Amino acid sequence: MTEMTDGVLHTLFRTEQGGHEQVVLCQDRASGLKAVIAIHSTALGPALGGTRFHAYASDEEAVLDALNLSRGMSYKNALAGLDLGGGKAVIIGDPDVLKSEELLLAYGRFVESLGGRYVTACDVGTYVADMDVVARETRWATGRSPENGGAGDSSVLTAFGVFQGMRASAQHLWGDPTLRGRKVAVAGVGKVGHHLVEHLLEDGAEVVITDVREESVQRILDKHPGKVTAVADTEALIRLEGLDIYAPCALGGALNDDTLSVLTAKVVCGAANNQLAHPGVEKDLADRGILYAPDYVVNAGGVIQVADELQGFDFDRCKAKATKIFDTTLEIFARAKADGIPPAAAADRIAEQRMADARAAKAAKGSSPAVDPS
Repeated sequence: MTEMTDGVLHTLFRTEQGGHEQVVLCQDRASGLKAVIAIHSTALGPALGGTRFHAYASDEEAVLDALNLSRGMSYKNALAGLDLGGGKAVIIGDPDVLKSEELLLAYGRFVESLGGRYVTACDVGTYVADMDVVARETRWATGRSPENGGAGDSSVLTAFGVFQGMRASAQHLWGDPTLRGRKVAVAGVGKVGHHLVEHLLEDGAEVVITDVREESVQRILDKHPGKVTAVADTEALIRLEGLDIYAPCALGGALNDDTLSVLTAKVVCGAANNQLAHPGVEKDLADRGILYAPDYVVNAGGVIQVADELQGFDFDRCKAKATKIFDTTLEIFARAKADGIPPAAAADRIAEQRMADARAAKAAKGSSPAVDPS
């Protein structure tokens, strides 16, 4: 057995992170497409999750990423209150080199072949225009442009949901769901982060920002002269005195052993996916008295938006659903306190219970005696 097969099968079948229902390997030699579609769970409904286009170091890394990301989508969709399961796809390769109309159309045909078990959307390396192309070959592509019946950019509601998570964190910790007068540090002010800054300023927060792209920082400083402060990098940001909330809104793994040792914030609540660098970080945060709002809970506004496309997009309906992230976050904090566990573990338990209840309901329905039509 090759090292790749052994690693993938171990994750798929023999670890707690496994339990996937289906993994599809896709290849179209004519276009150069190599892709992995991972369906973790359809207990709540079709598996929804984006397509990541990335130049992975190895095929094994790509498959494992699809497995981990799809599992995360099951939990995110469950806690967002969606009747959708979790799935994720990765296209292997450098999108700047490999992406083409032919490749995206070939990928759309693979998505269509699953008959609606998997619904795709945008992720790292794929954009609204790409989903428009994919949708020419499948009914099961969301995140399309408004001109093609979609919702367009989902960053607006993603930021709104993170803001609701921050409000819930403030309510839980300080007894008031406002950020007025609170010092909030935002790491990453790109697609989602710059919308989050707008919400924070409107609510009266003191905002400090950083980003590896100088133009992203300057855009905000020019728009809000004298109202926003910028620092050189994340290392400086997390060490700021008097910091109330830290919002990682860029890459994953932002919370690790090194950052925890110097982080001054009382709350972590941001848009980045997979913020915990390794298992155990959530306990370390709790032990340090830092309240962590689980990333896949508070950043669910985007998936709420693309899911709404399946019934004909309505922004007001989506925003109403994203507003409930406030209540869900408070529920998680209450469960964590009652069970004596970190919020991340409490969120997992709530999501797992919802999926288990759905599976039990399906099993009960399937085992019910047949009704005599006469």
